[in-house]
This record gives sequence, structure tokens and C-alpha cells, in this order.
Amino acid sequence: MNDPVLVINCGSSSIKYALVSADPDQPRLAGLVERLGSSDARLAGIDSRGERFQRTLAGAGHVQALEAILDSLEGHRPVAVGHRVVHGGERFTRAARIDDEVVAAIEATAALAPLHNPANLEGVAATRQLFPELPQVAVFDTAFHQSLPPRAYRYALPEALYRDHGIRRYGFHGTSHACVSARADTLAGRRGGWLTAHLGNGCSTAAVWEGRSLDTSMGLTPLEGLVMGTRSGDVDPGLHAHLVRQLDWSLEEIDRVLNRESGLLGLSGLTNDMRELEAAADEGHAGARLAIEVFCYRIAKSLAALSCALPRLDGIVFTGGIGENSPRVRERVVGHLPHFGLGLDGPVNAETVRGREGRIDTRTPDCPALWVIPTDEEGRIADETRQLLGETAR
Repeated sequence: MNDPVLVINCGSSSIKYALVSADPDQPRLAGLVERLGSSDARLAGIDSRGERFQRTLAGAGHVQALEAILDSLEGHRPVAVGHRVVHGGERFTRAARIDDEVVAAIEATAALAPLHNPANLEGVAATRQLFPELPQVAVFDTAFHQSLPPRAYRYALPEALYRDHGIRRYGFHGTSHACVSARADTLAGRRGGWLTAHLGNGCSTAAVWEGRSLDTSMGLTPLEGLVMGTRSGDVDPGLHAHLVRQLDWSLEEIDRVLNRESGLLGLSGLTNDMRELEAAADEGHAGARLAIEVFCYRIAKSLAALSCALPRLDGIVFTGGIGENSPRVRERVVGHLPHFGLGLDGPVNAETVRGREGRIDTRTPDCPALWVIPTDEEGRIADETRQLLGETAR
């Protein structure tokens, strides 16, 4: 099972896609359909010449959008479809070939990811309708973290809540953490212990030992853990009851505020875009400065805690839109970890942006390495799709 795999990441009002070849020298056709169902729905992408294009798709739903995506592939026909599915619960420890049973299992897990799994399933249904002859594979964000030991994934709650309702820590961004930790092993020339920091609008950290996730910052939902673009990350569990008693807020309102109005946006009162925050901080905006400081401190605090899971720390990997492109964030995070013995190379750190992979430490012997490694979640999904289908074909 080789070329090419169509990778689909379907949301309720958007579809992100990429046609991924096993040959890294082949151009990757990729893009995004957004505002599905509205009069200003549109497809924007990159063609085989690396040029950007845009098409209006007024009123398009998921099936119409996927038809437009197929038209944009310049005659290339995928041999399989790999779907990003956010939550696989405890059942899925790796990718799974999609059939009616797998769809039912994803539906059964929807309560754990109500904003994501139903939307992912819409993409599955649409592609099964359009490509009934193609094998389709679900690759789960949670699967990589199914190697967590009970001490890392269990909450200190009554046993019945775990046993009967699956309330435990699952972790997310698994394809990204798997991708960059595997690349770090390759760059280091051995499998080892890595702290990986996926920093974008959604953020998470993980402790990875010899290719296995041993702990991670996100939990039952993607809200737990770090400060993010609009998500609060960790708060006192008593906050919900306090807001109900003091402000008479509904659970829906609390959920909305913690997921959509908090994080960098809430702290700064300005924006969730780190580029804009850094510019505003340089101009003296107090809220922007506070947001950056809290953001970086909480990342460092999480990395320090997750280091407890590793037998040996070989280094820290920064990835994601912020992790790959903000030297300031990386510098501040490292600055909060003096006891790790990290040596940041300031000039190299400043130059490592815009998709560049690079080691940004001073390469002092016996000190943990610092890497910036661009994530490739679409490439990882395509690889896992090929691997699974290759195994079933034998």
C-alpha cells in the first residue's frame, strides 16, 4: 500500500485535507474548506506547483466539499483515505480500518468528545459515500497515549466512574507527539526519553520513552493541561460550582467560557494569536505581557512535572505553530527550567523559524538537547494508514 493517501481532518464546519505521497520529494496537495453550509463557504489550497488557489463553494455541505477537494487533486486518485478521529476511548490503541463496527464504536465514544467525534464521523460518512471502493482508516489522537500506566491515566475518583463511564485521562495530539518524538530518536541516533511540547492554538506536552507515551498534559478532554489559545487549561475543579453559586452560570456557559473565551485571549483581553501578542507586549500592553508569561510558565511547569515519568531525559522538542515559530516562547520556557541544565543557543534559536528543523542548544556534553521539529500530522496519519493496510494485505 503506497501512493497516495488522502488525509481528511473533518470539523463541523470545515475540512482540512492533504494528498500525501510516500515519496517525500513529491509535492503535497493540501488545503482547507471552511464555513461549510454557509453562503461564503470556500476551498483554499496549494497545487502541485506550490501556488495558492481559492474557489467559492456557496452552500456546500460535506459531500459537496469532498467532491470539490477531489477535483482539486489534479487527476491524482488516492489509494486510501486516512481520517483523523479525535477520541478512540480505551478500545483503539492504534489505527483501525473503518467498517460499520468501527463507526459504531466511534459513535459510542462521542460523549467524550462531543465537539469533535460527531464532526469526524460526518467526514467518514461523506468519504464512504464518495469512495465506496477505497479502504478507509481511522487514526486516533488518543491512541498514542494508550500506553500510559494507570498511575498516569487514573483520576482519584470512585472506581465506578472509571469502570462504568470511562472517566480517565486519555491525552490528545497523539499523532504530533508520535511524529516529533520518532524524529528526535532518528536525529539522536538512538531511542530515548523526550519531553515534547505541541504548542499552537491547542497545546499539550508529553513524556515519551523509547517511542511510548508515558504521560501527557491533556486528560479526559482537550481542556485539561496547558494554557491555550482560547482554552483555560487547568483550573481548580471547584471553579464550576463556585461560578454556579456566585454568578448563577449554567454548565453550558461555563463550558463556553473555559473553552472559547479563556487562555491567551482571556488573559490578554486582546487576541489568541501569539504573533499579535508579542507585538503588543513590545509596545507595552500589560495584558499581552501577562498572557505570554503565564503561557510560558505553565509550559515549563508541565515539562518539569512530566520529567518524573522518564528514566532518562535526552531532550525537549518544541513543535506546533507557536513551538516552531516563537523563539521568545522557547527562550522563556527554557529560562524557567534552570535545574535541567539546559543551554539555549540564542542566535540559533532566533533563526529557527518558518518550518526549519534545528537543534537550538549549545551542545554541551551530558546536557539535554533542545530541538525544534516541525510536526507533520498528515504525514503521520498517512504512514499509519499505509502500515495498517499493508499488514492486512499480507
